[in-house]
Amino acid sequence: MPKDLTVIVRNQPGELARMGETLGRAGVNIEGMCGMTVGDRGIIHVLVDDATAASLALEEDDFPVPEETEVLLVSVEEDRPGQLGKIARKLADAGVNIYLSYPATDSRLVLAVSSLSKARAALQLE
Repeated sequence: MPKDLTVIVRNQPGELARMGETLGRAGVNIEGMCGMTVGDRGIIHVLVDDATAASLALEEDDFPVPEETEVLLVSVEEDRPGQLGKIARKLADAGVNIYLSYPATDSRLVLAVSSLSKARAALQLE
């Protein structure tokens, strides 16, 4: 099952490349990713299919992985305006909070939510 890893990198040239190389050497595919900088560090969220192998490889190469999160993957059937609003509205109406969202490969949306079971039911994914 794919999971989101929070990875801390230094905010300097080459760090994202080094992170990608580390995961590649470990045979871990990146299925989705987003990132931002905060001062002298970067905070990267990466969707991987093998969280254990990814975490071990990253930690061994001095990339802290402070959090691993089970996430919801939602197929976005139509790539057109309004799709995010439609999905987010269903979750909001079900009382589900979204605290992380980013796109993934194969027209999927990664969502970290307050309740996976409520979210699955609201989006009819069960």
